[in-house]
Amino acid sequence: MKPWLTALFAIITRENLRFIRQRGRFLAALVRPLVWLLVFAAGFRAALGVSIIPPYQTYITYEVYIVPGLCGMIQLFNGMQSSLSLVYDQEMGSMRLLLTSPLPRWWLLFSKLLAGVIVSILQVMVFLGIAALTGIELPPLGYIAVLPALLLSGLMLGAFGLLISSTIRQLENFAGVMNFVIFPMFFLSSALYPLWKMAESSPLLRDICAYNPFTHAVELIRFALYGELNLEALAWVVGCFVVFMLAALWGYDPARAMLRSRGR
Repeated sequence: MKPWLTALFAIITRENLRFIRQRGRFLAALVRPLVWLLVFAAGFRAALGVSIIPPYQTYITYEVYIVPGLCGMIQLFNGMQSSLSLVYDQEMGSMRLLLTSPLPRWWLLFSKLLAGVIVSILQVMVFLGIAALTGIELPPLGYIAVLPALLLSGLMLGAFGLLISSTIRQLENFAGVMNFVIFPMFFLSSALYPLWKMAESSPLLRDICAYNPFTHAVELIRFALYGELNLEALAWVVGCFVVFMLAALWGYDPARAMLRSRGR
């Protein structure tokens, strides 16, 4: 078991060192959600109060509602950033060296995925701290209860990023794919508006949001912040993680890569 743990520790250390050296990445991860929280939410506060819906026990302001969605946004963008580094590693050849290790391919990819999730959890906790300073009150135990939810949602979103990176061979193609994937996932979810409000404008739009895996990642985080467990969201997140991870492992199969290269 020691080689497995050594590989895990080495990959996590490498990703954290890369993150520390790229301070702009840390700031960029916080700028997006803080703009939504401090600018957009303040403007929408009067128009978009949210009625009593679980897990809330009373009427809440709009900025309180979108905090879990912004936590999900951080993890979504971080998952895509991690997959961007995978595309870069593939071009530079380091990814090929990693996958030729005697350790199982699934363990190496999972280690890479877990390393990115740890970084995203750190970013989310810093964001929640800043949100608390701006007056967003959450149950104190919620900051601890949310950690397992962040781990699971980060794994799911990171596995989705792994799946995308397995289909991309050139770095310049990645930006277009990110815009095509990230923004629909974020806006067609419950991150910014509850599903019942979506249904008022379009039942079809509400159904699309309900089947969006990102919606369930946000709801898992939302309930966890208030010390509750959303079983439906948990089932969706775990199920989607398994599907995305298996598909990513298939995409990173060396035999398929050899067939693609011969086809060229």
